[in-house]
Amino acid sequence: MTVLTWSDDRVEQLKKLWEGGLSASQIAAELGNVTRNAVIGKVHRLGLSGRAKSPSSSAAPRQRKARPAQQMMRVSRPVSRGNTALAHAFDVEVEPDPIAYDNVVPMGQRLSLLELNEATCHWPIGDPSSSEFFFCGGRALQSLPYCAHHSRIAYQPASDRRRQPPKPTR
Repeated sequence: MTVLTWSDDRVEQLKKLWEGGLSASQIAAELGNVTRNAVIGKVHRLGLSGRAKSPSSSAAPRQRKARPAQQMMRVSRPVSRGNTALAHAFDVEVEPDPIAYDNVVPMGQRLSLLELNEATCHWPIGDPSSSEFFFCGGRALQSLPYCAHHSRIAYQPASDRRRQPPKPTR
């Protein structure tokens, strides 16, 4: 394996090509026997920046379509005979969910960490540093740590996750 060092001539050529607006891939091809990543690393170590715009990037930026502001709205999931994809994935029968809304758990069902066992839902609710923190405590699905409601949230098929728009951050 041949290891090439950056000679003064190659460094000068790199600087000229970089300032000329060529991409790291184009510079690597021009220099030969060097990878795009090696070019990027050398540019970084040399502290090169502020290069000329490439001809393709000198055009005016595309105008973006104006999108209406998204309003946050919490919609509960309908109570159904269960998520069939989840049921098939784990080969279990999913029962209807008695909890209709997120974070609304009956007082008698709420558990502390020490009260959890394999048959109870381990879904955390609230801020762990708060005295109000608790776990769902509902009846967990067989071989899963969560109840039917929280399993539908935790185990979403990849295709469903891709379709949902990202949640806005505050």
